[in-house]
Amino acid sequence: MSALVNAVKGLIQHLRAMGITLRYLFMKPVTVQYPEQPPEIYPRFRGRHELQRYENGLEKCVACGLCAAVCPSGAIYVEAAENDPEHPVSLGERYAKRYEINMTRCIFCGYCEEACPKGAIVMGHEFALADFGRHELVYSKEQLLEPARPHVIVKQV
Repeated sequence: MSALVNAVKGLIQHLRAMGITLRYLFMKPVTVQYPEQPPEIYPRFRGRHELQRYENGLEKCVACGLCAAVCPSGAIYVEAAENDPEHPVSLGERYAKRYEINMTRCIFCGYCEEACPKGAIVMGHEFALADFGRHELVYSKEQLLEPARPHVIVKQV
């Protein structure tokens, strides 16, 4: 008797599952024609890192190293140098002579952004980060200072 009850319950579950499948079979698919049609990105999305500048062109990063210290995966390397008063790179006494982020290690946690006292590192909305080799996924300071490609739409929530 219990085998018959189990068989009927299993049949009912299969029919309910097939009903869900049939319901979605006749719905219009949600397809984004990327890259012709840019996808909508939520405002809190954490994508490619960007180093910021002040309006006068000076870098915000003063090479304090807090971002590298707080990074749980050790993806950030900062090498500091003394700032030349005649030709300053940043507003502080020091500047980041070398700033690298290894994207193969990065877990996109956002701790670097939160730890930075100057707001020098932010996580933008660029998500197309694929490349052909590991060595190309180590971003240098020059690459991080470049603004990201503005081809994504930030979705208003």
